Order: sequence, then C-alpha cells, then structure tokens
Amino acid sequence: MEIQHIVSGFSAKLSSAPSIPIGKQLFSLKFPSIQSQNFEVPSGDFYSISIGKKDRFYSSRRRVRCRSSSNTADPNKENEVRAQVAGRRKKLAVFVSGGGSNFKSIHEASKRGSLHGDVVVLVTNKSECGGAEYARNHGIPVIVFPKAKAESDGLSPNDLVATLRRFEVDFILLAGYLKLIPVELTRAYERSIFNIHPSLLPAFGGKGYYGMKVHKAVIASGARFSGPTIHFVDEHYDTGRILAQRVVPVLANDTAEELAARVLREEHQLYVEVAEALCEDRIVWRKDGVPLIQSKANPNETY
Repeated sequence: MEIQHIVSGFSAKLSSAPSIPIGKQLFSLKFPSIQSQNFEVPSGDFYSISIGKKDRFYSSRRRVRCRSSSNTADPNKENEVRAQVAGRRKKLAVFVSGGGSNFKSIHEASKRGSLHGDVVVLVTNKSECGGAEYARNHGIPVIVFPKAKAESDGLSPNDLVATLRRFEVDFILLAGYLKLIPVELTRAYERSIFNIHPSLLPAFGGKGYYGMKVHKAVIASGARFSGPTIHFVDEHYDTGRILAQRVVPVLANDTAEELAARVLREEHQLYVEVAEALCEDRIVWRKDGVPLIQSKANPNETY
C-alpha cells in the first residue's frame, strides 16, 4: 500500500505559523514551491502578556530570520536537527462544551508521559462548564469562543486563530464541543483539527446528532454495533476523513445510558491513542487520500 508521510505532523499552514524559539540552530523545512530553506533562530526571552481577559494569556517572541540554504551544508547535522524539531513535544488546544471527560483523559496521558504533547489552552463556549473548571484547576488557560449573549467575553473567529497562533498550537482536539468550527479556523489549521463522535460514522452523524441523541437513534435503528469515531474536521458537521474507530456491541436490552457508558469507555482509550500518534508524527496518507495510523511497534504496519 503506497503511502506518503505528512510533513511536520500536520502542523498548520507554514506561511502564517509562529516562530519556534528553540535557541540558535539550523533546521530545514520543506515548502511546496521551494526545495528547502534554512532558518537561523536566535535565542530570545519570553514575555508573558495579558490580553485583558481572565485566564487568557500568550507569549510573544522574536521573528525568525530566514536565509538561503547552502550547497555545502552538512547533511548529517541537518538530519540531526530535523529529528530534534520533529521530536519536540507538540502543543495541543482542546475544545469542550461540557464535563470534558475526554479532555481529562488526554491531559492525564500527557502528565504521565505516554503522550508526547501538552494541552496549552482550552477553548469552550461555556465558561463555567466542568471542562473549563478542570482546566483552571490545573493551570490551563481558558478561552471563550464563540461569544454568547450570556457570556461577558469571547473571541471572534479571526481573534481565535490569532490567539491559538500565539500559543503555538500544533493540533486542535474537539472533545464534546457542540459548535460548528468556523471556516477561518479550518483553513488556518488544515489537517490539524480532530473530533470524536460517539457513533460509527458516517452513520448517525451530522447536525443534531450529539450526546444521548446519538445513542437513542442507534438503539431505535436496531443496529447491532456502535462505537466512537475520530475524524478530521472540515467546514461541516461530522463529514471529515475518518482516522480511527472502535466497535462496541449494542445489546438487545440496552438503554441509551448503558450504550453511552460503553462507548465512552472506548472513547477515552481511543482518543489518547490517536493523540499519541499525532504527537509522534505517525499519521500517514494512502495515495487515495485515506488517513492511516502507523504502528508504533512496527512502522511498516498501518491501520
């Protein structure tokens, strides 16, 4: 099966990506229209800057200075530096609307070391939800998006993109976030936004299918199996490319609550596994455009 690796772990479009303050060193990045460019990154201090809202902070940094690549560059040194850049801990933004149990699972995996990344910011449309409270209790900044009538603060789509850039976010993980992601964000973070849905998509997905409504519909349909799906996010509800699924049985006498609990247990495991693959750059694309996960134990195997 022919596959191609995605450069830089699906990081957002390079033209608007923030600088990476990693000390004075050279590293090579691939661009679509240029074979390679070397960047000299000067070391610099970070300055904590408040943007005027509670629990919303970011850091500023000096700009990256670019220079043309040299034909006499040491390939061994370049490969070593590239490996260091690829191996850095990824920065994650998680979006929630409720209790955030999947968010908690991802954060716990990061803290115990199995996940090579850190949740650097939480985005929510409900500033007092359980997920937001958990984030504040663990020192994670909370951003409100979109602004609602009942909320005293909130960001516009462009402000949200700019703020995530300042946090140097690599990947966005939706974990029970019930709002449609704006086109400004999907374009800025192409192939870098993921969602978990409590059914085997494309079945029981789309606008209006969320939470307990999904499980009630599954049982009413007579389906014998269900389970969570993790997919790339596009401009519509639940229509992005499927990345991973986990199957659970639907028992003859299941209630929606019983099925929901069974699916949720699998969600917690599956989302952590996918997040680990993202942070280790183990997502690959088949020639026909289907995303696959590369096995950690055997890089020649995908699933």
